Amino acid sequence: MFSSFQTYPADPIFSLLPRFQKDHRPRKVNLGIGLYYDEQGELPVLPSVREALMNIHAQSRPSSYLPMEGHSDYRRAVQQLLFGMNCPMVASGKVSTIQTLGGTGAIRIGAEVLKRRFPNSQVWVSEPTWENQLAIFKSAGFDVHRYPYYNPHSQSIDFESLVACLKRLAPRSIIVLHACCHNPTGLDLTTQQWDEISSLVAESSLIPFFDFAYQGFGNGIEEDAYAIRAMARRGVPCLVANSFSKNFALYGERCGALTFVCPTPEQAELTFAEMVNTVRANYSNPPSHGAYIIANVLLNSRLYELWRGEVERMRIRLQSMRTALIEVLERNNHGNRFRHLLETRGMFALTGFNARQIESLRDEFAIYLVDSGRLCFSGLNANNVEWVAGSLAQVSTEQNLIFG
Repeated sequence: MFSSFQTYPADPIFSLLPRFQKDHRPRKVNLGIGLYYDEQGELPVLPSVREALMNIHAQSRPSSYLPMEGHSDYRRAVQQLLFGMNCPMVASGKVSTIQTLGGTGAIRIGAEVLKRRFPNSQVWVSEPTWENQLAIFKSAGFDVHRYPYYNPHSQSIDFESLVACLKRLAPRSIIVLHACCHNPTGLDLTTQQWDEISSLVAESSLIPFFDFAYQGFGNGIEEDAYAIRAMARRGVPCLVANSFSKNFALYGERCGALTFVCPTPEQAELTFAEMVNTVRANYSNPPSHGAYIIANVLLNSRLYELWRGEVERMRIRLQSMRTALIEVLERNNHGNRFRHLLETRGMFALTGFNARQIESLRDEFAIYLVDSGRLCFSGLNANNVEWVAGSLAQVSTEQNLIFG
């Protein structure tokens, strides 16, 4: 009956976790999966979330279905967080938002809507990117291509090549952009570069689709929304898939949203209907628990300020781990090989290690990076940074580190 089914390669990120868990060496360090760990190496429960949970439990509400578009307060809170409190596009009804199953679900719903209405468009993602973007758009039926983004030899953004590529694209090409904390490079465009991209997109009638999973982990809650707000200010139609998994540490609640920024209120109503119709054919309704938590925090001024402080402390810790790693490497005369890491933001950066070096780190030092050489800084802390730095230095020296 099912003999025609195919096997598929294991996910390069999630498949690493069982191997790490089976490793019983006391110095093992997981720098692979994209979870935020605190200084003690634990997944945090944010105080703002804990207080919101107490508020929700005190209400003892029944667990009924949410509307297909999700919790109304949650959707309103998403729009305020993405675009600011007084965004003219939101006030004029030109923005439509639905609650989704995480950021991944938002990308999937967006991909299906776009494929239905722009069936001949092609999708362009950055080289490199979060690989699941390719899988999602391909499974929706798109041809997916890559635009240049990262130069592995200079360990920097190749902005000139990026712009040149976008200028060649056909109108209504869909370009997937990382609004902040680019995954996996950790390298973001400057505000001036985002302004140039916004103008180019408008002039070329491209369709920007923002993947926004790390708001607050780059330069701050407001600062990280610059690219999205720049598009909105110019009236550029775009999509935004955002997630609360990281900045609320609510990974298991699957809280995300999909937003369309539209030229008119009428088009916003049409995109809203398209999204809801697509949800109905997928999962019917999003879960309620995480939405209640997030709405409770974001729409309560005191809890919101508490949460902002928590996210800022997470952001600062990620940057401090970058600095600490480089300081240890410099003490051992290896700082120059990894100095590019200081220019990155968010949870990730590329080490430049090849497959043999990555396997050596796992086998010889119990340090786990994903196959791309991506390093997750939240896995570092004061207790392991010396060990990690020494291991990185030894592997890069013994095997002649070659970036790219």
